[in-house]
Amino acid sequence: MKKIFRTLLYVTTAVIFFSSCSDWLDLTPTDKITDKAVWENESSVDLYVNGFYTYLHQYSQFGTAQASGNLTESLTNTFKYGSYSPGHKAGHPNEYVFNPDLITTQTGGFYSVWSDAYNKIRRMNEFLDAMEKYGAEYPEAVKTKWEAQVRFFRSFIYFQLARRHNGVILYTSLEEMTKDKARSTNEETWDLVEQDIDFAIANLPEAWTGKNQGRLTKYAALAFKSRAMLFAERWQAAYIAADAVIKSNKFALVDDYEQASKGGNSEAILEYKYNIIGPNHTFDKDYVPMSDGWEFGGLGTPTQEMVESYEKADGTQMDWTPYYTANATRPPYEELEPRFKATVVYPGSTWKNKVMENSVNGKNGTFMAYREQPMSYGHTTTGYFLRKLMDETLIDVKGIPSTQSWVEIRYAEVLLNKAEAAYRLNKMSEAREAMNQVRARVDLPAKSSSGDEFFEDYRNERKVELAYEGHLFWDMRRWELAHIEYSNYRCHGFKITGDNYEYIDVDYQDRKFSAKNYILPIPDAELANNSLIEQYDNWK
Repeated sequence: MKKIFRTLLYVTTAVIFFSSCSDWLDLTPTDKITDKAVWENESSVDLYVNGFYTYLHQYSQFGTAQASGNLTESLTNTFKYGSYSPGHKAGHPNEYVFNPDLITTQTGGFYSVWSDAYNKIRRMNEFLDAMEKYGAEYPEAVKTKWEAQVRFFRSFIYFQLARRHNGVILYTSLEEMTKDKARSTNEETWDLVEQDIDFAIANLPEAWTGKNQGRLTKYAALAFKSRAMLFAERWQAAYIAADAVIKSNKFALVDDYEQASKGGNSEAILEYKYNIIGPNHTFDKDYVPMSDGWEFGGLGTPTQEMVESYEKADGTQMDWTPYYTANATRPPYEELEPRFKATVVYPGSTWKNKVMENSVNGKNGTFMAYREQPMSYGHTTTGYFLRKLMDETLIDVKGIPSTQSWVEIRYAEVLLNKAEAAYRLNKMSEAREAMNQVRARVDLPAKSSSGDEFFEDYRNERKVELAYEGHLFWDMRRWELAHIEYSNYRCHGFKITGDNYEYIDVDYQDRKFSAKNYILPIPDAELANNSLIEQYDNWK
C-alpha cells in the first residue's frame, strides 16, 4: 500500500448551495487547496469535511464506485442489462453472472473497490492527522464534530471493504499508511467499523440547522450501525441501534410508498441532494424507455422473477403458471400490491402520460430480444422498464441532467433491520411487529409466521420494499444464499406481440454464482507492494 500513495495531498472542497426553498448542505466541487491552507479558518475546514459527503453519491445507485456504475441487482434474478457489447451498464454485468471466474486476483471484478476505498481512507486519515497538526486553535467541541463526521465516513468505507473481503488492512493514522502492514481478522475489521460508528453516534448532534442541514446526525449513524452490524452478525448491536432510531420518534413511514425513496420527507434519515448546475447524475438517461426521446436509455430492466415477488393487494400469491404458455394473454398486473406499480413500468401502466405497450414495434416502450442488437438502445428485453428512482417529471431527458436525491438510509430499512436482528435474537413478536409496520403502509395483511417461515417472509419483504436500492445482492451474500439460489438458473420476461404474451428466457444461458466469490481477492498490485499482506486461503 505504501508505494501506491506518494503524492502531495490535495483536497477537493465544496461549496454550500442555498436553495430558494430551504438551506441545505450541498456539495458542488470547486477547487483544490493544499492541506495547511485548509486550517486557516473554520469555514475552510467545513468545506474540507463536505468533500467526504460525496462518498454517499459515489457509492449510491447514482454513482460509479459501488459496482462501476452497474446496479448490483443485475447480479441477482431481479434485473437484466439488455446489451451484450462490452462495457459497464451493458454486457459487462451479464458476463459476470454467466461466468463468475471473471473475478480474479488481477482484475478483482467490477464490484471490487480495494484501490478506491484505500484512497478514500487515506484522505480521511490525512484530515485527522492535519487536525492534530494545525487545529489546536479551534474549540474541542468543534473539532469533535469534525472528527465524528470523518470517522463516520471512514466506517462507511471500511464497511464497503468488509462486506467484500474477510479481514482487511486497518489504517487509523496517516503514518501507518506509509508502511507495509498485514491484514487484520474479519472480527477486528468489524471492530473498527463499529468503533468509528460509535464515536459518531456519541458526538454527532441530533439535528443541524441552517446551512448545515443535511449533515450527519446521531440518528443517521445509528441507522447505519443497524445495517452494518447485520453484516457483522452482531445481532444485539444491530437491534439496539435500530431500536434507538425507532424510539426517537423522529422518523416515520410516508403514506405513499412511491414517495418513500425520494427524500425530503419523514422517512429519509440520510440523503444526498443534487441540483441542475451540479452535482447531478444520469440515472434517467441510463434507464428511460426510448419513447422518452432518448435513444440510449433502457440499459437495464426488471425481470419477470422480480415481478413475481410481489403479492396481490390482498396478501395472497398470484398464480403465474397460466402465463407460461406460448399464447398467454395479459396478466392482471392491477391485482398486485402498490409497491409493484411504484417500482415497475409494466404493459398498460401510465408513464409520463403515455400508456406503455412494451411490445414488439411498440410506440410507447419497444421490445427487443436479448442479443438482437449489440446495445439495448432504449428497448426492453424483459417487457418491463424501471420506474423506481426515476424522475417522471423530467421531460427533456436528453438536455437536462437528473437531480433526484439519493436516500442512503430510510426508515423502512431500519424497521426491517430491527426485524432481522430481533429474529436472530429470538424476539419473534418484535420481529413480526417491525416487519408488519412496513407491510401496513401498503395495506398488506400482517404476517404471523415464525422460525424459518418468518425468515422466508422477511427475505421477500426486504426484497420488494428495498427493491433497486442496492441491498439485495449484498443481502444474499451475507446470508450465503447466492451460490444456492443464483446458480444454474435463467431470468425471464414477456415478449409481447399484439395481445399475445410469450414467456421467454432473456439470458439464453445459465447464470452462476461461485461460493468462492463471497470473499473477493486481495488485488495482485497490493500483494506486490506490501510485503506483509497475505492472500485469502480461497484465492491462493
